[in-house]
Amino acid sequence: MEQSLNIIHPEAKIGKDVVVEAFSTISADVVIGDGTWIGPNVTIMDGARIGKNCKIFPGAVVSGIPQDLKFKGEKTIAEIGDNTIIRECVTVNRGTASKGKTVVGSNTMLMAYVHVAHDCHIGNNCILVNSVGLAGEIEVGDFAIIGGMSAVHQFCRIGAHSMVGGASRVRKDIPPYVLASRDPLQYVGVNAIGLRRRNFSAQTISMIQEIFRLLYSKGLNTSQSLEKILNDFPPEPERDLILDFVRSSSRGIIRGYNNGQEKGGEEDF
Repeated sequence: MEQSLNIIHPEAKIGKDVVVEAFSTISADVVIGDGTWIGPNVTIMDGARIGKNCKIFPGAVVSGIPQDLKFKGEKTIAEIGDNTIIRECVTVNRGTASKGKTVVGSNTMLMAYVHVAHDCHIGNNCILVNSVGLAGEIEVGDFAIIGGMSAVHQFCRIGAHSMVGGASRVRKDIPPYVLASRDPLQYVGVNAIGLRRRNFSAQTISMIQEIFRLLYSKGLNTSQSLEKILNDFPPEPERDLILDFVRSSSRGIIRGYNNGQEKGGEEDF
């Protein structure tokens, strides 16, 4: 491990072949996996659990104290998976008593100035583009992409394999596999290109598209749509993920372009 003008607490657990560049600070209750690179002027605070072969760029702060007035100093963590890239000036706050930890998955990229608040859970293979802001206790599914300068309301969920347009205001849950854009934020289609890149079959993509046509374009309410999806489509992992996501949505899902949302609405946060 290279050290140069940095401050590393002797109790920190640092893996093999870790590089810590100049002027970085690592606190006592920190674990860093093998092969990780910590750039200059990085601050790694108590509660950080960083995986192997990560790259953390200048100005980033990992496991900072939550920006939550209910936080009373409880022992919590911020967990970063393997092979994850954290670019310049990203802030990842640790958890609170609510969930106990903030999680950023493996093979994920947080571009410059992203903020991940307390108790968020970001999946694997995600991309959060520059200046995305996540409020507390947000869930982001695997392979999701959130466009730059988007702001996500507390407790929202963004489903796996979804893609959110840049500068979006996310105030409702975004189901898996969809494209979300416009203002107010709306369902604008299925993320077919992303799914093909991840080797989903044409048959599976077609099924997902038909499911969302039922959900958004047939004039049915959500309960009617879910019942028809359950009856009309055989059990498949993708079908079941959509059904489970929509059923468990406490904030409600984004609306479709053709069901009145373009005329207003969603100002209920």
